[in-house]
Amino acid sequence: MHRTGCTAPRIPQKEQTLPTSPSTPTEQDNGIVRGHILFTIAVLLALALAWRLREVLTLVYISALFAVVLTPAVNGIMSFRMRGSRRISRGLAIALLLTCAFLAIALFFVVGLPPVIRNLRQFATDLPARIPPILARIKRIPLADKLGVDAITQRAEDALSSSAAFLLASFPDWMGHFFNLLTALVLCVYFMLEGDRAYLWMLTLFSPANRLRLDSTLQRAELRMSKWLFGQALLMLILGLSSTLVFGLLHVRYFFLLGILMGLMNIVPIAGGVVTILLVAFVAALDSWTKMAAVFLFYAVYVNIENAVLIPRIMRHSVNLMGLAILIALIAGTELAGIPGALVAVPTAALIAVLMDEYLVRKDLP
Repeated sequence: MHRTGCTAPRIPQKEQTLPTSPSTPTEQDNGIVRGHILFTIAVLLALALAWRLREVLTLVYISALFAVVLTPAVNGIMSFRMRGSRRISRGLAIALLLTCAFLAIALFFVVGLPPVIRNLRQFATDLPARIPPILARIKRIPLADKLGVDAITQRAEDALSSSAAFLLASFPDWMGHFFNLLTALVLCVYFMLEGDRAYLWMLTLFSPANRLRLDSTLQRAELRMSKWLFGQALLMLILGLSSTLVFGLLHVRYFFLLGILMGLMNIVPIAGGVVTILLVAFVAALDSWTKMAAVFLFYAVYVNIENAVLIPRIMRHSVNLMGLAILIALIAGTELAGIPGALVAVPTAALIAVLMDEYLVRKDLP
């Protein structure tokens, strides 16, 4: 009798699929990586193209920015009603605004520019002869001989003479940019005519929630830029006219040139006026110390009037930028695009300040 072995029934095993290792790339991951690589290449190509076309893009940006600043003036002209209750069209309002601007520029070139060029040429010619008298007066001051006055004066004389001669000689080169100016003017007109359509199209690139927020932010930026520029231009005009009048009454040499320079440099808070008044005082000291003291007295009186009366009345509806921000913006704009960059530096700083205030500033912090 033998024992029969019992065999256990074999249970069929299901095929087990091993889980994919997290480190094993899938087709979806490969697609994401390829997408990132293509996006990076596209960004690099776009940056290279922008650098290649930087002058054209700068011209377009300047035109668009001036269109934004001038649009409130165009809307103000359109608000007037003609006979028969007819409103002025946008094209006619732009034509009237450009006509007024051309008349103002023509008046400056006819009336204001010749005296400036004449004073600049006379300043470059008279400076070497005027240095010795002022040097003799400085040497009378105690301890002046220990300060190296002779070397400092010689360097200042060379720098001023070369600067004045350079400005006079490079004036024809400035006029050579007339074509770029004309192109910017044409682009500015097109932006004022069709800027609303381009602006609405740009907003469609964002989601509805972000679109409303961005629209509100840009509207505030436009209001801030327009009011700041209007107020600052008015302050520059007041200082330029008053300086020219006072310097003329004091018989300061080159008073027309110095008065215009005072007005232009007022765009830089504090530093611009201080540097320019020191130059005016130096020119006045070539004649007498009394005249130099009168120049300083005028500037002290004007600064107090500007801070107490003009700035509260003119700039009360606008949000001022910090002086440091304006100075940095002017330096950066001049370095990037020269004179056109300096023209749009401050409005661009105002735009960036509004965007940073909306999207970057943590207002919930104490």
